[in-house]
Amino acid sequence: MAIKKSRVAVGFIVSGVLLVLVGTVLCFVGPLIIDDQIVKNTVIDPKNDLTYTMWKDIPVPFFMSVYFFHVLNTAEVLNGEKPMLEQRGPYVYRKRCQKENITFHDNDTVSYREYRRYYFEPSMSVGNESDVVTIPNMLVLGASVMLEKLPYLLRLVINEVFNNFDEKPFLTKTVGELMWGYDSGLVEFLNNYLPGMLPSTGKFGLFAEFNNSNTGLFTVFTGKDDIRKVHDVVSWNGMTALPYWRTPQCNMINGTAGQMWPPFMTEETTLPFYSPDACRSMELVYERPGEVNGIPVFHYVAPKTLFANGTDYAPNEGFCPCRQSGLLNVSSCRHNSPVFISHPHFYNADPVLLKYVEGLSPTEEEHGLFIDIHPQTGVPLNVSIRLQLNLYIKKVEGIGNTFNISEVVIPMIWFEEKGYIDGPVLTMFHTNLVILPAVMEYMQYIFIVLGLATIIIAVLVLYREKAFDKEQVKADMAKKGEK
Repeated sequence: MAIKKSRVAVGFIVSGVLLVLVGTVLCFVGPLIIDDQIVKNTVIDPKNDLTYTMWKDIPVPFFMSVYFFHVLNTAEVLNGEKPMLEQRGPYVYRKRCQKENITFHDNDTVSYREYRRYYFEPSMSVGNESDVVTIPNMLVLGASVMLEKLPYLLRLVINEVFNNFDEKPFLTKTVGELMWGYDSGLVEFLNNYLPGMLPSTGKFGLFAEFNNSNTGLFTVFTGKDDIRKVHDVVSWNGMTALPYWRTPQCNMINGTAGQMWPPFMTEETTLPFYSPDACRSMELVYERPGEVNGIPVFHYVAPKTLFANGTDYAPNEGFCPCRQSGLLNVSSCRHNSPVFISHPHFYNADPVLLKYVEGLSPTEEEHGLFIDIHPQTGVPLNVSIRLQLNLYIKKVEGIGNTFNISEVVIPMIWFEEKGYIDGPVLTMFHTNLVILPAVMEYMQYIFIVLGLATIIIAVLVLYREKAFDKEQVKADMAKKGEK
């Protein structure tokens, strides 16, 4: 019986050692298995049914919230006074993105065009698209700045053209008209006699060229040859560099298309991406760790240098001619119109900009942009991109419609594009990225603890049995001595 118990104890010791070995191996192999699965599912490949479908047809809800800056004192502004602005909105649109014309190439790249469509969401908005708003008239005030270097007589002619078409320096239209376009005799005239001056040949609107349009022809790496390059842009519209800016660095097309990034990020990793709408590459920086619905994320924000001028941040000199820090001059890619991009309410901009207008109150919570991204996969879980469209206006001699307007960069609208993962997609991410790795991690420790416990118990049993055997031998010898 003792021999059987000893054998059982030895068997348990062997089993315990095996459990410890399995747990130890899992400590090293488990993360490799997870990383290998991430690599396989991150590569842009039609064979990856789920992830490829997510890349092709973004399944998460995306919304664009638009805020207008209604000008309260147009008459006073024409006399040189400071504009008084009142924020109106949000007017919310559901955004639908879909990649089409997808073509895979032999060099492990893929080309596509992404089409975007917007649908008004009345239940999420504060009003309707029929609401009326007053903003600066880009056709008058923007064109006046564009044409201020023309001979004086030509400027007089242009002023008469404005008058003939009854174009005023400020425009009062419905939200729908300002967003998606309105009929204008001046627009028709300019398209006939000065083709190419305006971004569109039909109706004129702030977002007229965005709806039912695509963002251009992107070619990106699939990640098959090197997962560190997945989603990185190779070219845009056939160009590997931009023609808009003054330095090679500013003309570089860096990073991804702004939807996904390569996996296995660290706190030193930045988020570079190319934005066709901003006509440049941008880069977000790591701020802190966070959590979205139980999933660990890295929180990325825009650095203060993003829209800094060349004086405050030398690498941005190529984006000039510049004004105050916080303003990006996009005239070179917007038909030379004096349009500037900034953060909403001039957040992170030179404080002097707030002195030229009334009605702005910048805060990081409401006006800072951010991306919460899962570092292991490079998939954003919560995104909020917030930008503001501004118009540079001033009095131009010979164009009476500019009256005595003071030189100012006046905000017209700001918008937030927000997306977040929820529903079945969130459940899948939580299961695959949180629960399964946690189960694997717990299992490896359970194996080690269970193995060690088995070894200790088996050793104690074996020791006890050997001690019992010794006592039994002594007892037997004592009995023989008595005889």
